[in-house]
Amino acid sequence: MNTIVYELDTVNATAAKILDLLKYKTVLFKGKMGAGKTTLIKALVKAMGSEDIVSSPTFSLVNEYEGEEGSIYHFDLYRLENSSDAYDIGLDEYLDSGQYCLIEWPERISDILSNEVSLIEIKVLFNGKREVLIS
Repeated sequence: MNTIVYELDTVNATAAKILDLLKYKTVLFKGKMGAGKTTLIKALVKAMGSEDIVSSPTFSLVNEYEGEEGSIYHFDLYRLENSSDAYDIGLDEYLDSGQYCLIEWPERISDILSNEVSLIEIKVLFNGKREVLIS
């Protein structure tokens, strides 16, 4: 497990470091509401060479961005009731695509995820900094 502490003004440099540490293209993001999951995902998508505008897919559940190596899928599963809702949006097809799948609120679908995932846990520290645990 790797740990990185960063401030919001260094999130882009931090994202580049995180990309080097990821073992798998399915990346799960855990953290409390407001911890900075979407902010970090914006920086990761940029670090992957995308010039697309990144926003939270809260209502659409999935957004697609184009990176240097292909599509990047960004999921916000907060509104899902259960894993069968994930199948309704074709999540299994996205996961099998071989492309990056960046998933916020993965605990909603933990029963359908494989073991081949990278996990990023974000904690807000007392001084406004963020601590990221990468495994």
